[in-house]
Amino acid sequence: MKALHVITGLGVGGAEQQLRLLLRHLPVDCDVVTLTNPGPVAAGLTADGVRVVHLGMAGNRDLSALPRLVRLIRSGGYDLVHTHLYRACVYGRIAARLAGVRAVVATEHSLGGSQMEGRALSPGVRALYLASERLGRSTVAVSATVADRLRRWGVPEPRIEIVPNGIDVARFRFDPLTRERTRRRLGLPEDAYVVGGVGRLSAGKRFDVLIGALGQLPGDCWLLLAGGGPEENVLRRTAQRAGVTDRVLFTGERPYVPDGTPGPDLPSLTSAMDVLASPSPEESFGLAVVEGLAAGLPVLYASCPALEDLPPHLSAGARRVRGGADAFARALAETRALAKSRAPTGAGRSEPPGRPVSAAAHHYCITRSAAQLMNVYAAAVSRSTPTSSPPGSDQLHKLHRPDFPPARR
Repeated sequence: MKALHVITGLGVGGAEQQLRLLLRHLPVDCDVVTLTNPGPVAAGLTADGVRVVHLGMAGNRDLSALPRLVRLIRSGGYDLVHTHLYRACVYGRIAARLAGVRAVVATEHSLGGSQMEGRALSPGVRALYLASERLGRSTVAVSATVADRLRRWGVPEPRIEIVPNGIDVARFRFDPLTRERTRRRLGLPEDAYVVGGVGRLSAGKRFDVLIGALGQLPGDCWLLLAGGGPEENVLRRTAQRAGVTDRVLFTGERPYVPDGTPGPDLPSLTSAMDVLASPSPEESFGLAVVEGLAAGLPVLYASCPALEDLPPHLSAGARRVRGGADAFARALAETRALAKSRAPTGAGRSEPPGRPVSAAAHHYCITRSAAQLMNVYAAAVSRSTPTSSPPGSDQLHKLHRPDFPPARR
């Protein structure tokens, strides 16, 4: 089988890095097309030996990109096209059908209850989404929560498949030597209690809540924010107003898998943390929470469908927190006190004796997700009867809608 993955961009983001990790475990010959922004993940894919093509799309309504994508799909001899993120799903589904490829699968990474890819939903966004969705075989939801949202939007039940995001459990396993080396490199005091936050620095992630909580915690508590994004300067000013500037570290964008960029990768950063906190109120999966559990960290979260979809006994080590800075400050203080009470006599304050991996992390192992996706691929390729007529001028006309969501930056 030969597959083409079409994605909106390849900067550092959850969907983008999930694609790279997935391609390392899929037993399929895969190429990747990015419509725009061939960033660090594109370089990482190329280093992995994956062919990456930048389509050079100028904007959301750059229809000249469509025939280029059609030609690329036709010339590649692909058995299946797999699309990721809103804009790539719209253009990729249409291009695949025009190129004669009917085995089209899309993964819905970012559909929230009130937003998609960090932007507010609208009737126009929904209409365009559903119009293009009918051109594919299956829509993959990364959690049962996202599957429910798709059904409420109007995607037919038989077309929805659930394939959760996956993680490389071994990569996140706690290592005390990595912890010591990373903390020293970051300039963290030996006895610092480090609260970690992982994700895009956008308003929806609510990392300002953690800064507010830090201001209520003792002076030996630090906040380590792993990620980049448009709200970094806002968060720096928030830390300054809260008087905690000297205890907040911004690492910038960090890859989930090694790609040769300088500085510690994400698993190294989680080794340096003592607790991971995720105050985002709306997630489609909650990958950072699961990665924290894979690193053996206690985790405090506001929303995590990945855990909410599991039986409670599989989510040991995670605690849901409802509220703002005050609630997270209390939960962090309680989590620290509990860790101290469980520490063996004589254990160093900055050197945890051990970190067992949560059962939830093993449940979401990347090899399991890849095997589930292969079943979706096999079903899509084996079905020869088209699910709808080829796209015509009505589908192309919808690309001119003013409410087409802007590109994610």
